[in-house]
Amino acid sequence: MSIQKDCVLRYRAEGHVRFQLPAILCQSSVAASVTQKISTIDGVYRVNLYARQQKLSIRFQETVCDFHSLMKQLFVIFAELEQTGALVPVEKKANFTQTLSTKVSAKADQFALTRWVKAKTIEVKETLHATKIITKMALKKPTSFVRDPEKAVIDFLNDILVLFLIRLHWEQITKLWLLSPFRYRYEWLATFYMFFLLIRSRKPK
Repeated sequence: MSIQKDCVLRYRAEGHVRFQLPAILCQSSVAASVTQKISTIDGVYRVNLYARQQKLSIRFQETVCDFHSLMKQLFVIFAELEQTGALVPVEKKANFTQTLSTKVSAKADQFALTRWVKAKTIEVKETLHATKIITKMALKKPTSFVRDPEKAVIDFLNDILVLFLIRLHWEQITKLWLLSPFRYRYEWLATFYMFFLLIRSRKPK
């Protein structure tokens, strides 16, 4: 059970954790097996293992698999790998090689940061574009704003809220809810009820 002690939790948020892994778990012969085994855990919908940086990122659905349950299953996976002899000790390399590896890791971190910034920039652009579309749709009906400005503003804010909720849960919808609709029946009921309220609010009194 010594391998678990070398796995350091670096970040924890709702539905997202990141670990610093020992080099022994990041070897090419082991990393693929670790990723595959973690992906089979119920509630986990994304696993990224960055071997060079020795980092592991897991995104999961809290309603299916909470943090403590996830940790227990991770420890079981690591223990099984250790007991079956799948973990081959990593040989110590020369200082020059270690220095080079550190520089490469630093550059990889920069690339990871660049990818993250690009992804967030795309998300912001998509959100702004959708907001512009909703705004244009609202401006095409100026009479509704004149007749009842309060309702017009509320309808606009409701559209923004629905857009935000869909964008926030898009990965869960496509990777979990659609694949197991019965398991996520309460989430689907909440979604249908939200659209029912949205449509109902648009009907004239």
